[in-house]
Order: sequence, then structure tokens, then C-alpha cells
Amino acid sequence: MAPFLHRPVIEAAECRIRPFIHKTPVLTSVFLDSLSGKQLFFKCENLQKTGSFKARGALNAIAAAKEESELNGVITQSSGNHGQGLAWTAAQLGTPCVVVVPKNAPKPKIEAMRSYGAEIVFCESTMKDRLETCERLAKERSLKIIDPHNDYDVMAGQGTIGVEFLDQNPDLDAVIIATGGGGLAGGVSRYFSEKKPECKVICVEPEGKELSKSLDARERLWDETKLLTTIADGVRPLRVADKCFGELLDTVASDNVISVSDLEIAEAMKLIFERMKLVIEPSAAMGRSA
Repeated sequence: MAPFLHRPVIEAAECRIRPFIHKTPVLTSVFLDSLSGKQLFFKCENLQKTGSFKARGALNAIAAAKEESELNGVITQSSGNHGQGLAWTAAQLGTPCVVVVPKNAPKPKIEAMRSYGAEIVFCESTMKDRLETCERLAKERSLKIIDPHNDYDVMAGQGTIGVEFLDQNPDLDAVIIATGGGGLAGGVSRYFSEKKPECKVICVEPEGKELSKSLDARERLWDETKLLTTIADGVRPLRVADKCFGELLDTVASDNVISVSDLEIAEAMKLIFERMKLVIEPSAAMGRSA
């Protein structure tokens, strides 16, 4: 595991995962530009392997671990996207995979994980039960836990989006990142802070998360076990994980956090579908809703 997260670590991750993933396109919309009064660029990770950016972090984490030692297998807890990314990656790299899934997870995502070859273990829907089940099985079966967020190799993999985005659009002056557990925000914000520090990093969150309060206090103020009630199921964790929070403390100002409602997210999804002909999940629409 990478002992810290910096630009060279993220660039090394990009080289590691490049043969396996898509370099996703960046799309624009004159109409959406006119609504915002700015030129917008949409990095389409919905077109990535498994349908989300999560494949990047999972791939980098397993590949980096295999470089260090043999693996009996990997395990995680996930309600969908990270589980799919890990299952797909494990199949690519010939590693057994177990995903602990809450009973209320979306059925299409469960079936996708199965189709990639993962063993599915169901648990109760609380974050506490998800974590405890994952840790118990990892110990019993000698499996490596690949956390959805709180892992520097996962963050480095997510940060490769920043490498691609700046290569495709060198003149970006701000980047907006949907923020749940913090893996994506931690990796991308770290890369931009070191590669192009003049580019503003903005975190967009579902209502109720209140990341800015924790940034102002310089400590994590959340209940570790709670989940948010939001249509954006990809960003339901109330808290930002501790390693991810450390990255955000260094790279994101508290006044660069924007909260959005379910209604705003739904309206953004509808607008992107109507004007860009893209079908995206609620979490992916949060940047436009900001």
C-alpha cells in the first residue's frame, strides 16, 4: 500500500491501470454552458469499465497488492459501484473476490457483481453490520480488505481521473467532485493541488453531510455508522473516511463545499439526459446540480 498520497504515486497508478481501463471522453454542451454562464466539461466516467470510476481504484489497489505479495483473495463491503469495480478487477487479475452487500442494495448492481464472478454475502443495511461482516470474513478466510474509500491505493486510482482530465483539458480553472466516502475527492484533489494548484477544487455533497463543518473544525464530526437518506446511493456514507479526510484538509477550503438536494440532483439528471443524451445515476449528476 502506498504510504502517502502525492502526485508521483497517482501518476504511477495511472501507468499501472492504463492497459485495462478506458480513457473516458470529455463532453461539452453549449446549452448547459448558457445556463451556467461558464464553459463546462463533463468527464464521462459512466462510460468507464463497470460503469463508474470505481474500477480505477479497485484495479490499482489489487494490482499494487499483487506486486508486493501473493493474495488469497480480496473482500470489500459495497452497495454497488465499488463492488462491481472490485469484482471486475479481480476477474481481470485472477484473484478470488467476496463482496459483502447490504440487503437493500440495487438488484442490477448485485447481479453485475455476480456476473463478474464475485461471491456475494448479504448483511443488514447498517454501516456497522457491513463493516463488521467484512472484517469477520476477511479474518476467517485470510482475505485482503479493499475499502471503497479509506485506502491510499484506492485513492491513487481514483486520482488518475485528474491525470486524464488535465491532459484532455489543460486550461481547467475549477473541478467539481461528487463526495461520499471521500476516495474520489481525496485522490483528485491531491493531484490537482500538486499538478495545477491554481485550479479550484470544489466538493459537492448531498444535503445533511456538512463536510464544511468538519473542515472548519479540522476534525471529523460525523457518526461513523450512519448513512444519508438520498437518491444518490453512491454517496450515502455520512462520514468522509479518515485517510480521505486528511487529504481534503490539505486540498479543499471549507467555503468550496456545495450541498445539493435530491430535487436538484434529479433535475440535473433529467437535464443531462435531455440535452446530452447520457443516462447517468444520481451521484454522477451532482456536479451539474451544484
